[in-house]
Amino acid sequence: MKKLYVLIFAFILLSNLAYSQLGNHEMYLLKNLNEHPGAGGNLYSALWGYVAPNAREYALLGAYTGTSFVDITDSADIHEVDFLPGTSSNWREMKTHSHYAYIVTDVASSSTGIQIVDLQYLPDSVHFVKNWSVNGIMKIHTISTEGNYLYINGGQSTSNGGIAIVDISDPENPVLRGTWDEKYVHDCRVVENRVFACNIYSSDGGTVTVIDVWNKDNPVTIGSWANNPNPGPHNCAITPNRKYCLVTDEINGNPRLLKIWDIQNLSNVVQVGTWQPTGITTSIVHNVEIYGKYAVVAHYTAGVRVIDISNVASPTEVAWYDTYPSDNGFTYDGCWGVYMFPSGKIIGSDRQTGLYVLKTTFALVTGLQGNGSLLPDNFVLSQNYPNPFNPSTKISFSIPTNSVVSLKVFDISGKEVATIVNDRRDAGTYEVTFDAGKYGLTSGVYFYKLTTPEHSETKRMILVK
Repeated sequence: MKKLYVLIFAFILLSNLAYSQLGNHEMYLLKNLNEHPGAGGNLYSALWGYVAPNAREYALLGAYTGTSFVDITDSADIHEVDFLPGTSSNWREMKTHSHYAYIVTDVASSSTGIQIVDLQYLPDSVHFVKNWSVNGIMKIHTISTEGNYLYINGGQSTSNGGIAIVDISDPENPVLRGTWDEKYVHDCRVVENRVFACNIYSSDGGTVTVIDVWNKDNPVTIGSWANNPNPGPHNCAITPNRKYCLVTDEINGNPRLLKIWDIQNLSNVVQVGTWQPTGITTSIVHNVEIYGKYAVVAHYTAGVRVIDISNVASPTEVAWYDTYPSDNGFTYDGCWGVYMFPSGKIIGSDRQTGLYVLKTTFALVTGLQGNGSLLPDNFVLSQNYPNPFNPSTKISFSIPTNSVVSLKVFDISGKEVATIVNDRRDAGTYEVTFDAGKYGLTSGVYFYKLTTPEHSETKRMILVK
């Protein structure tokens, strides 16, 4: 009998060790950057991505002393290109619009409000435009975007920490529009002029509130639902078909789940599914982003997780990378935020160890189309669209291997008039924007040429003014 107890104990111990050290699955590391150590062990916070008109990809990473801008385009040369100092803080969030970044922080000593940064000069550098604030709004917890509007949440966004709507039609000169302050808002998602606001605290019912913002000066509450059981909604995301809302529970009880709600009838929102990481019941879920049929999740001590949500009633985990392998404990250590690029690269921010640039062993997306196809077999230069054009057009190209790529424009005499791409790219499909107005070109016939060490191809396009 004693031997039996020993065997049972050993089995339980080994099982627990297996669950706490599951390793990585179908996902591998391209680069980890830990460039800006801070104070107190919690050094990094949120991140976001920016894709330049020439399809170069950049990670924006919140560090304790500011924001890091990292070029991740070439997997063999991932590196920081600039750093913007800010108020020292363990909370920093950012979003992009056009070629601008808007950065906020939730700390009492903040004196910056929203930092506005011009990204058009990348990869050389970023240009700090100014700090913007109105009505004393300096401290902001999170920031969301839709169209020409920012939605700033929590902190001093309103007297109750609700939502303030900011018009950025003029990106360098924002204008405050309406506010919503019925409850504190930790984060929100905006889809087709509807805000899904996460009211994280029990005092607000742990609800997700839906708000109509067609009239930016007068937001109107449509309804809400409690994110039961043990509601503590931190963040949410909406599926592309607008039928389902995925909500993360950061506080109030254990387990803290990802919950999936049917939102087709806002008068009767129904929970249709839940999810936890494979073999882990203790780690806390934080942020979720949706890309087609996949949800990418930042899950604190469990790292970066990728879920197939084709069947919302039974989501399936298909890949993960643990950025915090020491344990899967019930703490706020590890992965804070995630973002996926058109190339299929996924970035994650780990609070202790910085930026992780990751790839899955299978194709999630290829290029900007997000069609889930395999990497291209051949070099392809597609016809620009629209054509004729004025003043801008899009050009797509595919490369089957990691290559140095040149994409240039020539006039009818053969004179080079523009360089769109001139760098190393990973295998994949890319879509770039060519704006003839930036080069002062007149109406006429032009040629664009794709060149790599293995391939050269030219096509014709027409500029009509």
